[in-house]
Amino acid sequence: MTETTEQVAGVEVGSRRISIPGFTEEGENLTAATNQAADHSHGFDAAAKPLTSGSGSRGNRHIGYDLAGFPEPTGREEEWRFTPLKKLAGVLSDTPTANAVTDSEPVDYQVTEGVDGVVLSTLRDGEAPRGTVLQPADRAAVVAYKNVEQALYLKVTEGTELDEPLRVDITGTQAGSRGNAHVVLEAEPNAKAVFVLEHRGSADFNGNVEIKVGQGADVTVISLQRWDDDAVHVGQHDAAVGQDASYKHVAVSLGGSVVRLNTNFRYTGEGAEAQMYGLYFADSGQHIEHRTFVDHNTPRNTSNVLYKGALQGETARTVWIGDVLIRAAAEGTDSYEKNQNLVLTDGARADSVPNLEIETGLIEGAGHASSTGRFDENHLFYLMARGIPEKVARQLVVRGFLNEVIQKIGVPSIEESLQEDLEAELEILGN
Repeated sequence: MTETTEQVAGVEVGSRRISIPGFTEEGENLTAATNQAADHSHGFDAAAKPLTSGSGSRGNRHIGYDLAGFPEPTGREEEWRFTPLKKLAGVLSDTPTANAVTDSEPVDYQVTEGVDGVVLSTLRDGEAPRGTVLQPADRAAVVAYKNVEQALYLKVTEGTELDEPLRVDITGTQAGSRGNAHVVLEAEPNAKAVFVLEHRGSADFNGNVEIKVGQGADVTVISLQRWDDDAVHVGQHDAAVGQDASYKHVAVSLGGSVVRLNTNFRYTGEGAEAQMYGLYFADSGQHIEHRTFVDHNTPRNTSNVLYKGALQGETARTVWIGDVLIRAAAEGTDSYEKNQNLVLTDGARADSVPNLEIETGLIEGAGHASSTGRFDENHLFYLMARGIPEKVARQLVVRGFLNEVIQKIGVPSIEESLQEDLEAELEILGN
């Protein structure tokens, strides 16, 4: 990798650091042209899919770019009924706020640059491919979209195969400060890349990510939530997966007071394979919520969703909502989703809701599964009968339970660091 300094859309890029106006502080004033461009076209073709509202079918949920279509939630809405809304006041508000303690930006970004075959740039609202993939599905996603004047854009050019991951390191600089972000990741046809978004520090962070996967491309997106204990993170990640492409999204949530990720993908052609993997570990006082939506909108594609979590501490809380919609046109679909939770202590609570809608009988297969429970006492007995102390035996069971997802990541350095993080979490177990 070589380091370069270049001018990209008026933003100086160099030495692995990029500062993007409008990419951080909520309430940045957009240009008059942007504010008045209510009639500009977004690439997912709103005319072909009318915006609707109401619960019921996942396909009928409201989507759109107008904040008026997403009133302040009350907690009675299906998409918010599990979420501690009082803790999300900052990320759901569209009111500009000043940083009362310091003049520094609420969130700092470091981006891999200077890699052959990779274009690093920014995109205004209405500048493709921004807005061609992500379809805001709740108020937080719209707030993030409209308050980012320049979206970060990373593109891997056609046929490029990268040996090392492209990283976007996002660090909160102050507890309670509000930051919005919008990231666009694109892999052109037959490209191969791994994108890593790692979140650390503390802030009230609202982040959108849209991923465009070209025909025959092979893309992995890894989102790591390693926030400090007082951070709040709400995000929506949308992907459009092209013909014969391979897509994998991995979400790992270990830190933060509240983390709520809405992860979705749909297809733009046939013969694609898409996967979602999730790993989370909640301690007392943490609320970790993952929502997934697989939209089988074209024929002969496959999908697999696997999320696993562990909880310890009296007020630990996790939520997983998994939606799979197989539309009438999606003949030949093969889909499966599963969520498993391991409750380690009294008082911890895990909610798991798998949903499967099928509008055609001409499919290869579709299924879902969910389980939440405590230790398997037979496993503990087996280990303890061989001289392993109870605390160590419990740690071994949890480690084995979660390791299935870690092994799916495919980046050795990240897998090793997550093993270390889990060891730190498990040290508390049994004390």
